[in-house]
Amino acid sequence: MSGTAAMTERTGGTEGTAEAVETTQTAESEVPVRLAAVFLPAPLPREGRIAFWDPDGGALPADDTELTVVRRHGSGVRRRTAPARSLPLGEALPLLVRARHDPAAHPATACWGAAALHALRLTARGRLLPGLTATGHDAWRAGPLDPDDIAHLRAVAAALPHEGHAVPLPGPGPIRLPEPEALMRAFLDAVADTLPRTPAAPYASGRPFAARQAQHLPGAHDWAAEVAAGMDAGVRISLRLDLSAYDLFDTDPDAARTAGAAVVQVHSLADPTLVVDAATLWAGDSGDAFGPRARVDAALAVRRAARVWPPLDRLCDQDVPDVLALSEEELGDLLGVAATRLAAAGVAVHWPRDLAQDLSATAVVRPAPGSATDGTGFFESEDLLRFRWQLALGGDPLTEAEMDALAEAHRPVVRLRDQWVLVDPALVRKARKRDLGLLDPVDALSVALTGSAEVDGEMVEAVPTGALATLRDRLTAGVRPAEPPPGLHATLRDYQLRGLAWLDLMTSVGLGGCLADDMGLGKTITVIALHLKRARSEPTLVVCPASLLGNWQREITRFAPGVPVRRFHGPERTLDDADGGFVLTTYGTMRSAAPALAGHTWGMVVADEAQHVKNPYSATAKALRTIPSPARVALTGTPVENNLSELWALLDWTTPGLLGPLKSFRARHARAVENGEDEEAVERLARLVRPFLLRRKKSDPGIVPELPPKTETDHPVPLTREQAALYEAVVRESMLAIETAQGMARRGLVLKLLTALKQICDHPALYLKEEHARAERLAARSGKLALLDELLDTLLAEDGSALVFTQYVGMARLIASHLAARAVPADLLHGGTPVPERERMVDRFQSGATPVLVLSLKAAGTGLNLTRAGHVVHFDRWWNPAVEEQATDRAYRIGQTQPVQVHRLITEGTVEDRIAEMLESKRALADAILGSGESALTELTDRELSDLVSLRRTP
Repeated sequence: MSGTAAMTERTGGTEGTAEAVETTQTAESEVPVRLAAVFLPAPLPREGRIAFWDPDGGALPADDTELTVVRRHGSGVRRRTAPARSLPLGEALPLLVRARHDPAAHPATACWGAAALHALRLTARGRLLPGLTATGHDAWRAGPLDPDDIAHLRAVAAALPHEGHAVPLPGPGPIRLPEPEALMRAFLDAVADTLPRTPAAPYASGRPFAARQAQHLPGAHDWAAEVAAGMDAGVRISLRLDLSAYDLFDTDPDAARTAGAAVVQVHSLADPTLVVDAATLWAGDSGDAFGPRARVDAALAVRRAARVWPPLDRLCDQDVPDVLALSEEELGDLLGVAATRLAAAGVAVHWPRDLAQDLSATAVVRPAPGSATDGTGFFESEDLLRFRWQLALGGDPLTEAEMDALAEAHRPVVRLRDQWVLVDPALVRKARKRDLGLLDPVDALSVALTGSAEVDGEMVEAVPTGALATLRDRLTAGVRPAEPPPGLHATLRDYQLRGLAWLDLMTSVGLGGCLADDMGLGKTITVIALHLKRARSEPTLVVCPASLLGNWQREITRFAPGVPVRRFHGPERTLDDADGGFVLTTYGTMRSAAPALAGHTWGMVVADEAQHVKNPYSATAKALRTIPSPARVALTGTPVENNLSELWALLDWTTPGLLGPLKSFRARHARAVENGEDEEAVERLARLVRPFLLRRKKSDPGIVPELPPKTETDHPVPLTREQAALYEAVVRESMLAIETAQGMARRGLVLKLLTALKQICDHPALYLKEEHARAERLAARSGKLALLDELLDTLLAEDGSALVFTQYVGMARLIASHLAARAVPADLLHGGTPVPERERMVDRFQSGATPVLVLSLKAAGTGLNLTRAGHVVHFDRWWNPAVEEQATDRAYRIGQTQPVQVHRLITEGTVEDRIAEMLESKRALADAILGSGESALTELTDRELSDLVSLRRTP
């Protein structure tokens, strides 16, 4: 076992060494830090001591020895005795370590404190070597020391004042003091010899080099010297390769060839710039720079390196171990794993500077010759693309003939382009097996965009060439704003013109795209402009929620007058004469009439509020995929509501096959990204998705000036006595059931609990299902409803209008009933409201006839244009902030001219309060990729869940 490894075992690792010393029980409190410290070496290093004495001659509180010190006397010096307090190293170290930061400490004591800390850090790093004293007894030493360690030791020694080494050396003659650097090196060795000797150490690795008592080990001298070879004296070796003897023209594969020679070089750790050949050292021409033992240390270092790489054994048989003749096989071994093993053992291998080492391999994708560069022919082609390794020298690709020559090479060094090239065997294997398979166009585009591909289970760099590279550059270069098309009766904003140019590019090259702008930024008018710009005779099919049919028809009639528009909806729907313009249908109608729609020819298919098909296994999503079209556009403000599978569903419809099968997409991208495990995976997915998804937010610099200010306010609301009692009872009963449940049953109970608590926070009548509760008493039972009355009274007095959102239709009905009892003009819009009635409600609200509109969040949170509202009230919190923002965007959208105030009602001390905190952190995540939403709460432990839902009393 090496000295470092043995020390690591004996001390139980490198952590906590200083802490162990700090907690040692000593009599240090009896030693004032104002005293000067001096180290007293001993023949057995661990028996060295630290003595504390008073240079001013004062008495000590508990002196136990007399110290001979040297003091100035006139122009000279003289010896004198002084009382001292002497401590073993194990007891003195804590005092020294703390003294280095004590302003009252004597400078000598503080300096020895810095040396003590240096010694502890060396020990913590495992820098220990076994050695023997002059009498053959075991002793640990500090080492090997790297240049930084040596520089630090010298800096501390240079700062040591006279009092810190004032004890003279023994012997007759003139007074001599120990050199500070030598004394501190002896101190490092003494600390290294003290710390490993714990009571448990002999049981872990035997008594030698572990026991406190001195062990006489004359037979271990050679072993200890070999372990410390080349390190104790501050030297190391390296191998410099000389290939001048390489017989490069020998074509006989059976001939024994000499590939070159390895010259042994010796390095000084004290001076990294000092390097000499071993032959120079043996000749005695290197001076004293390496110390008197440098030859022996270098020879022992060679012996140690030979254990790592056996060919070095031949050097050990030489009188001057300086040059090793290498066979071709040995040279190849050095090129492979041997150099790595030697480097780990502290032996560096230096290749000749004039040897080219920049041979590389890259996976490239090549389309068939003559492929179209506009993308149309590229994706319509049924030809598969070649995926293969391309080798290059200095970045310049090799020809097929050069790669063939490389594939046939059996040497680690070959001749290429009039220069010798160092060849990695792995590159030779790639030259022999260049072809990696065939890719279809969509897979090839995915590789081109991400810049990587999986080869034999490993991610490698991949580069597109030819038409594929041209297409990649077009998709990633960005677009300039397009010119508005003829026939558009509107002035598009700059960001809308850029969106139009992007959609035109994607659809013109046979790809689809997802326009994922925030709600209210004008996605509808952008698609109308795209239809006019494409100028195709085939109609555009728009699939949208029922509530948006009227909005689409009004926008088309307003901004593209003369363009035919019809609804494919209701019992009398027909596609007869649908040869141009727009055809509008709902998701429900599309699902039931998919065969008829699939049999018609469409110039473009648009899925508005495309999050309705985020589940790829739903009947709606499957029906949408059956409708063929040369161009597909998805419109949504929330491309990812809960997890990345939703993003896959959208982009796999707009550009089928882009992200691969869902299962492999989850394994390769989604899992690592959603768990936050791999930043490289996030970036790789972003590179793949970015060209196919255009996302602009209202906070973007180019959009903010277009919108009025928006103010968001959280209103804390107390629970009524009835609400608090219900809340605590439900938590208590539900937690008892949850703690005894498992698996899906437990998840269901958790979701049921969360829903019940949110309903209680809204109103007890909602939880208790009191559908016919007395309207005049509703406000007294709910803090939220009472606050809503205050807000509406204030804004109605100012002739304002408000939208009130709740996720529960039952709560919406309670609010509407309550407002009717108070004679407040209000309408109620929910999922069951017929389409004609929805449109009449919107018109009444926009005209000001109905100042308050109560809406269920999921049914009315998208698509509606309600810019009359200056206030938006969220009566309860949704689990996803993006859904709330969509609802707010019914009022806060392009066309809004007044400031918008958003009010969020949150019951204090409840699960709503804690969820509000969680949503703030999730909002930041939503800008990248969202997590798993509400379902993640079902995975909480019982203790975490209890902490989340328990009612906390507010002061």
